[in-house]
Amino acid sequence: MKKQICIVGSGTAGLQLAYALKEDFEVTVFHANSSEKMRSGRIKSTQVHFGSTRTRENRFQMPKWDDHDPIKSIHVTIGDQKLFTGMLKEDALSVDQRFYFSQCTEDLKSKNVSFHEEKIEKGLLEALVKEYDLVIDCTGKSGPLFSFPIEEEFTPFRVPQRKCIVGYFLGIQPNHPLGVSVTVLPEIGEMFEIPAVTEQGPVTILFIMAVPDKELDLFKGIKDADEFTTKMKSTAKNYFPAIHERIDAQNFSLSDENAFLQVAIKPEIRKPFEMFNEKLVVGCGDSVFLNDPITGQGCNLASYCAEQLYETLIEFKHLKWDEKLGRSYWNRIKPHVKEVTEWTNAMTQPLPQHVIQTLLAGAEDQTKADQIAEWFADPQMAHEAFFEKSSI
Repeated sequence: MKKQICIVGSGTAGLQLAYALKEDFEVTVFHANSSEKMRSGRIKSTQVHFGSTRTRENRFQMPKWDDHDPIKSIHVTIGDQKLFTGMLKEDALSVDQRFYFSQCTEDLKSKNVSFHEEKIEKGLLEALVKEYDLVIDCTGKSGPLFSFPIEEEFTPFRVPQRKCIVGYFLGIQPNHPLGVSVTVLPEIGEMFEIPAVTEQGPVTILFIMAVPDKELDLFKGIKDADEFTTKMKSTAKNYFPAIHERIDAQNFSLSDENAFLQVAIKPEIRKPFEMFNEKLVVGCGDSVFLNDPITGQGCNLASYCAEQLYETLIEFKHLKWDEKLGRSYWNRIKPHVKEVTEWTNAMTQPLPQHVIQTLLAGAEDQTKADQIAEWFADPQMAHEAFFEKSSI
């Protein structure tokens, strides 16, 4: 008889786990919103699926997305100086999570994965832990459901380091070669420009990371789509002129009325397992590994940890599921979580001088520029550049 697994949450981690685990185990997913509500709701976040994440999606036979115009590069600007365009080794892709998650949900239902639309209260949580062989907490930024202990070593901040201001826009001429543009305005914040796929077609994500209470923190109290659009246009004009030059004033608008978001995230890393009512429970994704979005690693880290949790569960398939399994899972992923987290935390602070010199070297050498672009696809390279001061 197959062991029964309950996944709580239908985001990146929960959905990939459902695809990965469905052949070897009986999988049930509990989530708060139906696929219809996901599809018509507010945007969830920003996302760039780099090459390794897309490889994992292919491994677990997740749906294919329109990638006629994939992300091929990273454009880097500091202040008003464009430094370089680094080319990625493997194409990346950004897909609106409303579209992505809802389509995966419907596909999994057709493959006999059970879904229950229900909010998890304490009484139900206890019942789920009792009923299933394992409960996996994939509740994302709203989690965690369980008291997974905070890893103080990786959690240095007590308040959010940035305010995240996101809009999915029409009417912006894409950069060339197509890629993610990273503009750093020292001491006040960053702008990320991301080409993305939505259900309606291509859009450009404008994603401001504003240092709280500094000059870029301009969107306080804005809740109206038109007001948000007007403010984004004026902010681009005043702070990001290279982007503003590519805006078609007549057609510049949000892709839909729910295509904007403001949020502030306090980074927290937790140990992703504990015993609850004498049974093992584990966490995966943002519910336990919540980093600042500044390095674009949220969905990629969730995908990596989901694959490693799958590998752990297969290894323990015929063994007892207890603390030993939890420790094995954490030991597998901890080095990578450490690299991503330390690099991400460093990016929210003033850049070290040796990193600035590395970026400037990228402006003179295309090979170095390409290697810097690869930081986002391979965070181990970024961690080495920041903390081991390795030459590239």
